[in-house]
Amino acid sequence: MRTSRKAYVRGHFHFSPHWSRGYSKILRRGHAGAWQTCPMRSLIAVAFVEPVTEGLEFPRENWPLHITLVKFDVVGPKSLPETTQGAAPGDPLAERIASLMAGPVAEALGSSVTVGDEAGFGRAETIPVSLIEPSGPLQGLHDALIRIVTELPGRIPAAGYTLEGYRPHVSHLGERRLNEGDVVVLDHIALVDMAPDGGHATRRVLKLWTA
Repeated sequence: MRTSRKAYVRGHFHFSPHWSRGYSKILRRGHAGAWQTCPMRSLIAVAFVEPVTEGLEFPRENWPLHITLVKFDVVGPKSLPETTQGAAPGDPLAERIASLMAGPVAEALGSSVTVGDEAGFGRAETIPVSLIEPSGPLQGLHDALIRIVTELPGRIPAAGYTLEGYRPHVSHLGERRLNEGDVVVLDHIALVDMAPDGGHATRRVLKLWTA
């Protein structure tokens, strides 16, 4: 991921409050029957701002710096479309999800976002983050991935922080952080397994799209 201190013109985006409220209802309601009868995977789509490679596995407490796009749970592959073009090999569920995400990801790859103010996240607002300023390509990618997840069927644990509630940011990790005014190129977008092989100690990059 390339960053610079050069000036950047902020993107502008618009979304329909009626559309977003409708999807929020879907996200909250979910597909109750599927969750009770099918296996479930916990996945996340992110834009990395530090170098990664496809297949990389890292400790859960030592993420490369990234912007979260959408975190979700998904049931087994039977309900997914039979398409695997451009997907990660060896994992049918990941292959199909990656195929669905490939189009929106391709549209956003190579676009730039600007780092804004710092903020505190979490219930006590003690988790330091750097906010990302409004960006049409980034918001458009997030919205598209939300639509894909709801049709998998997928479940988003924190639906209130999606769509109009989406606040893209990069969490600080020790001394590793971004600075206000940095311009970040979205050139490493990934689908990540939150519990590879059923374990929760590590995370694994299942699919990586690069510009």
